[in-house]
Amino acid sequence: MKITWIGHSCFKIEKEDYAIVIDPYEDGSVPGLEPVRENADLVLCSHEHADHNFRGGVTLSGSTKMPFSIEKISTWHDEVKGAKRGNNQIFIIDDGENRIAHLGDLGCELMPDQLQKLRNLDAVMIPVGGFYTIDARQAAELVRRLKPRIVIPMHYRSDRDQYGYDVIGTVDGFTELMDSVTTIPGSEIETASARRAQIVVLQPKNRKLEGK
Repeated sequence: MKITWIGHSCFKIEKEDYAIVIDPYEDGSVPGLEPVRENADLVLCSHEHADHNFRGGVTLSGSTKMPFSIEKISTWHDEVKGAKRGNNQIFIIDDGENRIAHLGDLGCELMPDQLQKLRNLDAVMIPVGGFYTIDARQAAELVRRLKPRIVIPMHYRSDRDQYGYDVIGTVDGFTELMDSVTTIPGSEIETASARRAQIVVLQPKNRKLEGK
């Protein structure tokens, strides 16, 4: 599978000629990011907040047979069973060779049966910025429990590149707690090419460039 970080919590997952876009954000909803304008066969949204559910930013073709199976795990967007921010869905995407999971805006501790479903992942996309989601410490602990092969942090801000919400933390709060961190100068990674137990920091495809 090819995984591309569009920005914020938005990713594009591709295998052969089939593409899934997860959590596209509404135009102007995330500081420092260009609008989402992608082509895909399917859109998945972890919840119905504007920075995760802009289906209009994705042009659907639906012309290819889907090579994935998709499992959903219902969770909460906060630590009080949705009282603050509602629910959240985790997506597990399996192509028969790789299992990856997108945790959405996870804001709660996972139950034992949910943790069991997330074992043996080849890659996980996990929020690390806190405030709206689990924070860096909670994310690090969850990674240690799940032991995925590849970890891609998301939903954080960058002071250097000036994107993301001011109230959430930077990726450094997470990476400082982890070993085997690799920063890639691009936005894509192939699941087959990454080493085991590797934290992979990508660059958002849609980051606004200076002067634009």
